Amino acid sequence: MSIPFVMFGPAHQAAIALAFVVPVVLAVVVRMANNVTLGNTVRFVFAAELIATYVVWVWLLYSRGWMAVGNLLPMHLCDWAAIATIISLLWPKQKTYELAYFWALSATLQATLTPELALGWPDWRFIVFFGFHCGVIAAVLYMTLGMKMRPFPKSIPRAIGWTLFYGVCAGLVDWVFDVNFGFLHGKSKDPSVLDLLAPWPWYIAELVPIGIAFILVLYAPFFLIDNFRRNED
Repeated sequence: MSIPFVMFGPAHQAAIALAFVVPVVLAVVVRMANNVTLGNTVRFVFAAELIATYVVWVWLLYSRGWMAVGNLLPMHLCDWAAIATIISLLWPKQKTYELAYFWALSATLQATLTPELALGWPDWRFIVFFGFHCGVIAAVLYMTLGMKMRPFPKSIPRAIGWTLFYGVCAGLVDWVFDVNFGFLHGKSKDPSVLDLLAPWPWYIAELVPIGIAFILVLYAPFFLIDNFRRNED
């Protein structure tokens, strides 16, 4: 039986909670154990989960005859966040981690809170969507809390530059294939924060300062921690 998706219903709330609870618990366990092998195992499991979820998504598209440019190309910002996250999990590097951090906790989190879904648990689309999006968020939080990775001041201009580069790439793909990656071709048909902005295409210009504001807000905790430590010294 098909069950309609209910925004912030029990299944939705459970998925969001798992995205935050699981990485915190794993980070605490790994840091208390102080075991390199355990830490490596956790990050490889996160990477495997994200890759497996994407494979299942492609299988779902193929098996149900849904394969199309708008479904298949990894051109949503959430896709780029997932790619940066997987690379950072397999080969921990500052520059890919910081992109994963800013993109996952802005774009991917927003998609998780206001998803474009018609059916809820246990439909495969629900499982794949939240397995992918919540997996990205959880992996980034684990890298931050468990692997002690973090952004730095120089991460801010890099993140802004790469986000603008993404916007140009997504816009070109939208124009060539008449699709809607990054919601640059139109707003989501489901309720989202874009509904608070101006009509298309004017809201696209509004996304630039909003994106920069998100990056600054996400960096703020580290800025405050650094200032606190300097004042203690």
